Amino acid sequence: MSRQFFVSGNFKMNPISRAQKKIIINELNAADLDSNTEVVTVTIPLPLKDIVRNDIKVSAQNCYYKTSGAYTGEISPAQLADAGVPYVILGNAHLPNHAAPFNTTSYMGHSERLTLFHETSELVAQKTKVALDGSLPVILCVGETLQEREAGQTTRAVEKELRALVTVLNESDGIVIAYEPVWAIGTGKVAITAQAQGVHAYIRQYLSTAISTTVSDNTRIIYGGSVTASNCKEFSSQIDVDGFLVGGASLKPEFVDIINVRRN
Repeated sequence: MSRQFFVSGNFKMNPISRAQKKIIINELNAADLDSNTEVVTVTIPLPLKDIVRNDIKVSAQNCYYKTSGAYTGEISPAQLADAGVPYVILGNAHLPNHAAPFNTTSYMGHSERLTLFHETSELVAQKTKVALDGSLPVILCVGETLQEREAGQTTRAVEKELRALVTVLNESDGIVIAYEPVWAIGTGKVAITAQAQGVHAYIRQYLSTAISTTVSDNTRIIYGGSVTASNCKEFSSQIDVDGFLVGGASLKPEFVDIINVRRN
């Protein structure tokens, strides 16, 4: 099964000014990017809608599990989809103490959403369902803590997160799963290639058993956690690594090298 390589840069709450953001976007706009790779930036989407080139998709960092209503401070997945946002990033890596013309993406389950905002896997699943029902594709983040890794509980932690997800998915839903070990996010620590491939293979097998082989074969599973231009090539050679979720390096010129890793 051929899955299109997928590279997403997660700007998070960076940079702080529109001028700084324009510098980053101008570098991407001028770059020679691999046309075989789907490129997504995760940021505040609407201010960038008119300045980013068409083959780079600008996605959202969060959405609510309601499409409308009196929820001050939240954003509706329907509003994002209507604005042409191609994806939203949702979710949170597991912690044991918590049970269009303009392309848009949503992420579900990033570890920061769990540790800082106490989102559970069940809440992330609710958000995912509403987003997918509204034709807003989701990037879903899963991953284990260092304590779980050292205790040999990685697959158990990841499966717990996925179990809530599969209850809201069906054969036709498009979703990208990002495996992000919590201990590797922004720390400079990186899972060794064999560790990442092993978890990716487990996720694919779980999807095959829990949903279908079609979903398993078609779902892109990407790696996140201190991805850089110097370590991405080895990861990209693994059979079940379909791309990257890039944090700090997405704010630097080396992001272009990560996007082009399969071409180079």
